[in-house]
Amino acid sequence: MMMSSFKHCLPLILALVTLCACQTTPQAPPPPPDPATQMPALENRIMALVETERMKIDPGAKALTPDAELTRVARARARDMAAKHYLAHAAPNGDTSASLLMAQDAKFQGLLGENLAAQHYTRQSGISVEDFARRFLETWMNSPPHKENLAFADYDRTGVGAAVNGDTVYVALLLATDLGLPPHQDSDGAATITRFENPKAASAVPARPAPPPIRLRGALGVAGGANRAQSAQ
Repeated sequence: MMMSSFKHCLPLILALVTLCACQTTPQAPPPPPDPATQMPALENRIMALVETERMKIDPGAKALTPDAELTRVARARARDMAAKHYLAHAAPNGDTSASLLMAQDAKFQGLLGENLAAQHYTRQSGISVEDFARRFLETWMNSPPHKENLAFADYDRTGVGAAVNGDTVYVALLLATDLGLPPHQDSDGAATITRFENPKAASAVPARPAPPPIRLRGALGVAGGANRAQSAQ
């Protein structure tokens, strides 16, 4: 009878040992997502945070509408900066957001604002969309030229581009308004690009009847370190 009792107990003992062994096996954490797949979500989050901040600064500011043209240009600028590892309003070949915009839409006119920034990351930690979006916004808000550009109340269209290469995320924020100018006509001739120190100075200049101007205001900075700001020359 004693042997019989031991046999009945044995499966239970083995089951407990197996269960303990399973519980103590360490589980490797999943790898972070590929940063390239997170760029669309980062673009959308930056756009939402910018809109919220504009309303805090000036509740009377115009609402920003996502614009397909501006988004294409912003993405092209971000990808070019990522591919060539630079942060500047003009690409090494001389392209700017304004020239790219005019190349795809010769009838565009008004005021174009641009904020650029870059932020480093590590492959081990990956990219937190929320944290990175807030740091980009914080960098711009802590720099007067960036903040002035972002907060200009007459902007009513926007596009955001984000791209990653190596250990850096590059972002381009574009904002635009037509300044109430009439539609551009083919007979008006080629548009010109005039750069201004700030959005208010650009909007205060009377529009010339021909050619209608496209006005550019830009600022750039690096998140996570010493802020750098530079007006477009």
